[in-house]
Amino acid sequence: MAEDMNKAVMLTSGASGRVNALFSMRVLRRLLTLINALVMLLLLPFRGRKRFSVSTSPSDKIRIPASVQWKSSAAEAVAVDQEVAARRAIAIRRVMMQTAQPKHGNDSEATSLREFSLFATSRGDTMFTQSWTPVSKEIRGIVVVLHGLNEHGDRYSEFAKQLNTNGYKVYAMDWIGHGGSDGLHAYVHSLNEAVTDTKSFIGNVVAENPGLPCFCFGHSTGAAIILKAILDPMVEACIAGIVLTSPAVGVQPSHPIFTVLAPVFSFLFPRWQISAANKQGMPVSRDPDALVAKYSDPLVYTGSIRIRTGYEILRITTYLQRNLSRFKVPFLVLHGTADTTTDPEASRRLYEEAASTDKTIKLFEGFLHDLLFEPEREMIVEGIIDWLNCRIQG
Repeated sequence: MAEDMNKAVMLTSGASGRVNALFSMRVLRRLLTLINALVMLLLLPFRGRKRFSVSTSPSDKIRIPASVQWKSSAAEAVAVDQEVAARRAIAIRRVMMQTAQPKHGNDSEATSLREFSLFATSRGDTMFTQSWTPVSKEIRGIVVVLHGLNEHGDRYSEFAKQLNTNGYKVYAMDWIGHGGSDGLHAYVHSLNEAVTDTKSFIGNVVAENPGLPCFCFGHSTGAAIILKAILDPMVEACIAGIVLTSPAVGVQPSHPIFTVLAPVFSFLFPRWQISAANKQGMPVSRDPDALVAKYSDPLVYTGSIRIRTGYEILRITTYLQRNLSRFKVPFLVLHGTADTTTDPEASRRLYEEAASTDKTIKLFEGFLHDLLFEPEREMIVEGIIDWLNCRIQG
């Protein structure tokens, strides 16, 4: 039954093995064929073809969704706006539905107040954010949650409510192109934009909760974004500690040459999707029900990875590996040894090379990528909360 489930469900997540597939020999041949065709087209005489002027005004910067063919700029922009609006409506409806649910007995909903807000970035993009506030517990600390690639903050709602019962107020932001936030779904033009947005979001959260210790939790690519963000001294000064699950510190292509070619391809065809990169049979959890819940979620992206997105993941992992010794904040890193999405050995390197004097690593034998959705999730959450509590009390 589990085998049939794996065949029926697309099993991809975070900075996944699709990045390796993105730079496979098969894909390279396809890209070279496409480049050759484009060159031949440019060499053909322009026999009476109508010339088109190209505008470089800011209003002509557009994003193309996967389901839209190359049309006019106006049609492309409208299609993206409609897709964003649909995703945001789903995200808002989920918050409102949980807020409106009746409270029964010891249900965790009775102890949590869930709200959403829209956060404007310096670029003018709108990010969808939400919070979970303890109702019957004194707030002892703040936790900022950042999801992984292709997912969204609502997937961590149960985790947030468990944190609430221990006195932590939780905030989550859907970063660019994800969940209820602006941008073509799962397209990442620059992870530096996500880093900048995260730093601004953390600043707002800290300002809203003066005097309370602020922690960060990041999964996979979200963990990589947090790691880069805290290298900013101003952000580092605000953070009491970070928790990282399956961090994207190490994701390597199948051959070194592709690291050289990736910048060229990402510049020429940033939004081009690689069907060969859409691999099945790479489970991110050993819990079949968790897989079904994830990949039937309309806010989880299950399409083929885009070239630019894959390149941005390689860029941030390369940057982090070159700066491991600069990390000074207390941290807890958790990784499954059977994770085929991000490299557990890279997490070990982070632990060994980081300058932090308060650092802990836990490697779970045989566990996969989505640790908070593994069958042993309760044990993992309990360990995270214990780690946070020790930093509050100590």
